[in-house]
Amino acid sequence: MPRIRSAPRLAAALTSALLLLTATACGDGSDPGTPSAKSGATASSGKSAFPVTLTHKYGSTTITAEPKRIVTVGLTDQDAVLALGKVPVGTTEWLGGYEGAIGPWARDELSGGRTPTVLKDTGTGPQVEKIAALRPDLILALYGGLTKEQYRSLSAFAPVVAQPKEYNDYGIPWQEQTKTIGRALGKEAEAVKAVESTEGEIAAEAQEHPEFKGASAVMATPYEGMFVFGSQDPRSRILTGLGLTLPGGLDKAIGDQFGANISKERTDLLDQDAIVWIVGDPAKDTAKLHADASYKNLKVVREGREVFVDESSDYGHATSFVSVLSLPYVIERLSPQLSAAVDGKPGTQVGQPAS
Repeated sequence: MPRIRSAPRLAAALTSALLLLTATACGDGSDPGTPSAKSGATASSGKSAFPVTLTHKYGSTTITAEPKRIVTVGLTDQDAVLALGKVPVGTTEWLGGYEGAIGPWARDELSGGRTPTVLKDTGTGPQVEKIAALRPDLILALYGGLTKEQYRSLSAFAPVVAQPKEYNDYGIPWQEQTKTIGRALGKEAEAVKAVESTEGEIAAEAQEHPEFKGASAVMATPYEGMFVFGSQDPRSRILTGLGLTLPGGLDKAIGDQFGANISKERTDLLDQDAIVWIVGDPAKDTAKLHADASYKNLKVVREGREVFVDESSDYGHATSFVSVLSLPYVIERLSPQLSAAVDGKPGTQVGQPAS
């Protein structure tokens, strides 16, 4: 779920010497561009979790031993690694400019360990040479949009687990992300427990708010007009996880992307029981939206059922992050806002979290 204002357009190239090594990158000796017939992960017999083979958009990757030096190219993959007791040697910066690219919702998981080296997103794809300098023995790129060329380049010096083919780029559910990373790290059981713990917190929140069940909502951002997130975007899954429903015809309107701008003729997609706006400047963006006649006359607007999330805040960053660690932080703040929006009383003010 890339940040719209700087959505990564991944492109990378490596020297011919590196490309010559690609054939060995997958660990199982297969061409990284050739899909494997295997599905999921396979582990060797006995107690060891390794070797383990993981399938993805560009084939399969075999990890032969427990990774020690992990680099996360996926924009939120570091949270799953931290939740499983590992600290990456390198992370990719996306939101917030945090030290080590570790958000406040995940800092405790460092446990006094060394802060990862941050790899900047330059808009041209992974920084291949800087990643190679970290001497990784595993590169994770699950929440991302690696091209085949970038996958081949990175695979020249370490096994790479790319995004799954079953979902749009930037569309892997956080549960699948966490469990896949758990298999890659030999911590499958711990990953299942971490997912169950976070799912339990979400379920408990939904139970406390029966008004969410059956209510409709949509996530959007005022990027170049009105940009709506589809059902495969992790932000939209926050809403469905709490029991809300997405607009009918949403995915048909935006195609096979994580989201898209909609025309003024399709503002019906916004006219739900609640609309969650991720905005850069709440006051400025609200005024701009309300100046648009096609928007301000919607019932959701007239009845004051808009929810605004400041994307420059920790809360806003966590809302876009959507990980096994960030979700409890988000729902603690989002649920009261959604509850006020869908309570059926137009006079209820939808406020901002205290922190």
